[in-house]
Amino acid sequence: MPSPVRIRLHGGPHDRATTWADIYEAQTTGVEIVDNGSIRLDHDNMPQPDLFVMLDPACGGQARIDHDDYLDGAPELIVEVASSSASYDLHDKFNAYRRNGVREYLVWRVLDREIDWFVLRQGRYEPLAPGEDDIHRSEVFPGLWLDAGALVRGELARVHAILAEGLASLEHATFADHNAAALAQRGERDSSPDLGT
Repeated sequence: MPSPVRIRLHGGPHDRATTWADIYEAQTTGVEIVDNGSIRLDHDNMPQPDLFVMLDPACGGQARIDHDDYLDGAPELIVEVASSSASYDLHDKFNAYRRNGVREYLVWRVLDREIDWFVLRQGRYEPLAPGEDDIHRSEVFPGLWLDAGALVRGELARVHAILAEGLASLEHATFADHNAAALAQRGERDSSPDLGT
């Protein structure tokens, strides 16, 4: 039997974070969301984060799904639901993700009623500060916007409305168009005859 999972301290928050990410995936070409997938980061670390967001390698993504269906390398964004700031997610996992190049790391500290969003800069995690409007905007995934306070309070209509604004932004449209072109180019390469044989 797997370890027991609490409803209000993990299951519910996990579901809300996944829904937020799933909406982004549904409207963003070249992005994939994975729930509870294992990641082969290095020889010593194969974590199974609550959720991760990855960019297709054809679009510049840094990780690949391996022949045995595990992710090989660091996804661009990892999301963990943690009980508090004393959690393993903010210590051991934090350092493993940083060392292996996870570009953004979001931790929802449920008991503390806080969300920490970190961005990797020059080998160090720094807090991703919200804008003057209290909205966090991913630096890796244009249009992935979050009202962290609304998510913590369970105001899902507000969370989804802010994400919809991000998805309607020019930077998101540019990102999605770039990804679509990269994927089309890969498709053309894959379907062209190999003239070297």
